[in-house]
Amino acid sequence: MLQKLDVCAAVAFVTFKEWGAYRSHSMVSIFVGPIFFIVQYFIWTAVFASGAGMPNMELEEVIRYFAATALIGYLVMDFADWNLSMLVRTGKFLTFSLRPINHSFFALSQKVGHRILGLVVEFIPCYLIFMFVFRIDMRPAYLGWVLVSVALAFLMNFYVNYCIGLASFWVVQSGGIRSVYSLLGGIFSGALIPLVFFPLPLQWVQFFLPFQYTSYVPAMVFLGRYSLGGVDVPIPHIVGIQAIAVIVVFLFAEALNKFAMKRFTAVGA
Repeated sequence: MLQKLDVCAAVAFVTFKEWGAYRSHSMVSIFVGPIFFIVQYFIWTAVFASGAGMPNMELEEVIRYFAATALIGYLVMDFADWNLSMLVRTGKFLTFSLRPINHSFFALSQKVGHRILGLVVEFIPCYLIFMFVFRIDMRPAYLGWVLVSVALAFLMNFYVNYCIGLASFWVVQSGGIRSVYSLLGGIFSGALIPLVFFPLPLQWVQFFLPFQYTSYVPAMVFLGRYSLGGVDVPIPHIVGIQAIAVIVVFLFAEALNKFAMKRFTAVGA
């Protein structure tokens, strides 16, 4: 276990240094979060001004919700699917199949380093912008639970994307699958609109899909209360459900990885 942690730390550090050389690329996204937030601010201010409102949420909560989703997005962003697809397509995955380390663990370690960089050059500046420029109260209701929920969202996003990348062992080009998932994720993760806005049947379906666990759940934990499908769930319980969902996806990813290794032929190496 300690050896694995050492490997993870080493890979994360190298990834941090590597992407740190191109930190200006990451810093461009500092403007994306606030701009997206401003758009959401004007949209929902107009919605509430019209008297429509939103189920179980006040305007102030909606504003804090979208600020939270923007910040959480910086911490859980992932590209494991694209990276794995590229390695399989070019045959470069062969080098990883010969190493004494599972590629999924290596990719996860890379993500840790990449998102630590994101924490420094994206999350912290945007957090300060929301706090001192937009004057939004960004103090989480339960800091401990928020940290746990964001960590679980981090893992969920990685393993789902890694599963999409593993599809390359069957279809070679997984871009179509990735595009479909990105579209569904944008709609049903809660990043574009809180899930309580959807009809009740669609809300209930979200408990069995991975989307809400990457954005909606940690954002609602940040607010200090969770509601979906007409049911209010205590924060410890929904974080526990989120953990179970992550374990299920992890086990599925491990099983899919074993099947994928049997298909790898290193074409293009």
